[in-house]
Amino acid sequence: MEMNRKSRIASVFFFLISLPSVSIAYRPGDIVPMSKKGQYHSSRTAWHDMIGKHCPIFAVNREVLIPIAKPTGYTGTDPYKLSFQVGKEKLLIPWLFVINRKSSEVPMIDVHLNGMLHEEYLIRFVGCWLFVMQRYSGSDLHGVTAKVIDMPHHYVETHPDIRQQFWDSQHWPKHILIRYTWKEQSEIDVSSGFYVLFGSGLMLSFILSIYILQSSRDKLARFVRETVAESSMPAGGVAKVE
Repeated sequence: MEMNRKSRIASVFFFLISLPSVSIAYRPGDIVPMSKKGQYHSSRTAWHDMIGKHCPIFAVNREVLIPIAKPTGYTGTDPYKLSFQVGKEKLLIPWLFVINRKSSEVPMIDVHLNGMLHEEYLIRFVGCWLFVMQRYSGSDLHGVTAKVIDMPHHYVETHPDIRQQFWDSQHWPKHILIRYTWKEQSEIDVSSGFYVLFGSGLMLSFILSIYILQSSRDKLARFVRETVAESSMPAGGVAKVE
């Protein structure tokens, strides 16, 4: 009976501390939503959501080709530029010149994204129990920068059709290479860490005290009985000597 009670207490304890964390942030491999709009002359398009295969994937460095539709009234004499919104946070990438940018090289958009990994903990009292539970764990998108650079020559040599189609004024949609590069940082919450250590130590001390009291219960009961018996012994009683 005693062992069953201890087993149940230990099972509840380890079950609660092993509960999976609930995250409202990104996980590695999640698609980060992204939208784009274009401008040619004074005409701007509305924001259009990009499909998943063209969006960033959290914590994954990769390159994608995105299609660029022919702008309304395009004559080929003026530059065409794009702007992007990244993530649920809608971080803005300002206007980037991608067509007729006064360069003889095929353009590429180089995007750098900053992710922040952090964890928080919750100390909760349930009756007389104190539990330390992981409340939040995940990554947020904290920043994004982008610039237009010349497409690397090795990529152009591997995909010569991209250059040919890009400079063909009659070929639409054109395709622009985007390179996504991630930089992830860890956020250390000193106060949360202190509370976790304090709470864990208090909880373990409390459980240890219960185990000690339960294992000493028989000895304590015998001590109380002997003390009560001695105090109730009549005065002048004869002690037995062995």
